[in-house]
Amino acid sequence: MLEKQIEHKLLTETRKKSGLCLKFVSPGLNGVPDRLILLPGGRMGFVEVKKPGKSPGALQLQRHKQIRSLGFQVFVLDDPGDIGGILNAIQGS
Repeated sequence: MLEKQIEHKLLTETRKKSGLCLKFVSPGLNGVPDRLILLPGGRMGFVEVKKPGKSPGALQLQRHKQIRSLGFQVFVLDDPGDIGGILNAIQGS
């Protein structure tokens, strides 16, 4: 399965929960997660989408740590079977 396919499934499942799955791009700041998930009730989280079996690079891991230190949730998604759990975690379920 390609990263793009996993990303599309994340988008679809987020919409089913009446949320937004925004492509996150931050010019001038490399290594930020791919997607910003916004769910009803003011819930949000960041998702780094990877091809199955692939891991984030060193700079990405550094950014994840930085974002988490600010109190935000960051997830790495390389298995579409994990999408429900990630969305539930963001939702606080």
